[in-house]
Amino acid sequence: MSSDVDQTRLDKTFSRLRENKSKALVSFITVGDPTLDCAMDCLQGLVEGGVDILELGIPFSDPEAEGPSIQAANERALKGGATLKDVLDQVKLFRKKNTDTPIVLMGYLNSIIAMPDFEKRASEAGVDGLIMVNLPPEEGDKIAQPLAKQSIDLIYLLAPTTTKERSKEIVKVASGFLYYVSLKGITGADHFDPVEVTKKVRELKELTDLPICVGFGIKDGKTAEKIAPHADGIVVGSAFVDLIAQGGSCNEISVRLKKKALELRTSIDAATAS
Repeated sequence: MSSDVDQTRLDKTFSRLRENKSKALVSFITVGDPTLDCAMDCLQGLVEGGVDILELGIPFSDPEAEGPSIQAANERALKGGATLKDVLDQVKLFRKKNTDTPIVLMGYLNSIIAMPDFEKRASEAGVDGLIMVNLPPEEGDKIAQPLAKQSIDLIYLLAPTTTKERSKEIVKVASGFLYYVSLKGITGADHFDPVEVTKKVRELKELTDLPICVGFGIKDGKTAEKIAPHADGIVVGSAFVDLIAQGGSCNEISVRLKKKALELRTSIDAATAS
């Protein structure tokens, strides 16, 4: 681990959580869903509810790994005209109020390639990490080095089908944390096997000191508490996105997100304290 001066927001967050014997709650929403005007209310509600890391989806027309909930969120955001530039603008606005909570963008390489100076603009906005769903580690160098120069971590996904050999290659190039996809299929699925997930996380921990966050299939406190003792973080997406889809004012949506985050935070803390 680097010195405190050199630590990124992600480093500091995971260090703090380890010291407190706690685990990270990572939330996912798509920027621009339901509208760009609601973005700050949504982010504020999540943080007030206890979210440690904000994962923000870059609106994209053909999200490969997403289930119906997040596909619909992309459609709503795109219908409202949300772009990658808008995502970075919202991050910049958020940073005026919050300089501590890490922000990780999640999306597809197509969007990033279309913005030649992305790394610089993302760093200036206050982005801490990037997850590219369709970027294989063999091609990661194309953006890993420019990102590293801007102190932005390139975070990789691992799946139940990822072999141990391939996992070894991925952990060599990953930074920030590893995102373990807990099930085969798309986001929002519910065939969640905590025993198998725990086994896989244990195997990954033998390969790396990077924090391991688990996502896909975790929708509530009950499922979160089954994994929290074994992982370094829990990623929840569809459950938050579904609350946004219920509509209402920006404030009403923010209140729902905060309540859900509090439920998850309470369950995670209870599971890790026992």
